[in-house]
Amino acid sequence: MIELVTAALTKWQYQVETIKDWNNVATEVVASQPDIILFDITLPTFDGFYWIRKVRQTCKAPIIVISAADIDSNIMHAITLGADDYIMKPFSTAVLLGKIQALLRRANQSSENDQLTWGDNHFNSLTNELVNQHGTATLSPTEGALMSLLIKHLNHTVTKEKILEWLWQGGKFLNENTLNVNISRLRAKLTAVQLDQDLRTERGVGYRLVDNHEA
Repeated sequence: MIELVTAALTKWQYQVETIKDWNNVATEVVASQPDIILFDITLPTFDGFYWIRKVRQTCKAPIIVISAADIDSNIMHAITLGADDYIMKPFSTAVLLGKIQALLRRANQSSENDQLTWGDNHFNSLTNELVNQHGTATLSPTEGALMSLLIKHLNHTVTKEKILEWLWQGGKFLNENTLNVNISRLRAKLTAVQLDQDLRTERGVGYRLVDNHEA
């Protein structure tokens, strides 16, 4: 699998680094300073879930999980631990490249509007840090992209379809549970800065971020 993926990505002029010591995956990942990470769930020592959790403690790079395991149970677990997207074996190179390009495009978005402010809240879309008088919340790349979208549509409902289109190319290769898990994870992090109640669910339609003055 490593050889096939490496050959495919190298063909498209991506620089690929692979793990050499499966007992020190997190250390090698951080040392390589990756722009994006591909994780299988089944690995020689600890499983991918373990290493996703470890890597997320020090690295903000987008993570794509690759697995032949059941998508419904494992995708939610992987996303909860910090993964940003998911692809099932067997998969085509075109699908993998599409997911990589989408995540890199979000991660490398223009810095012209990196600072988003509403009320007393300040969000940096480059560092994915949300700051207000109550503290700081550090978001994952996907949570950050979702937060940016909601802020730019403040007080307006953003449909699930629009979110899927922006974050995951329309969700064509994605179980919708991924969106639900990301919303839950984002809301949990917003608790630290007392904004969890400002993220509203419009049942059957989408989600809405409200300012401090809206009931």
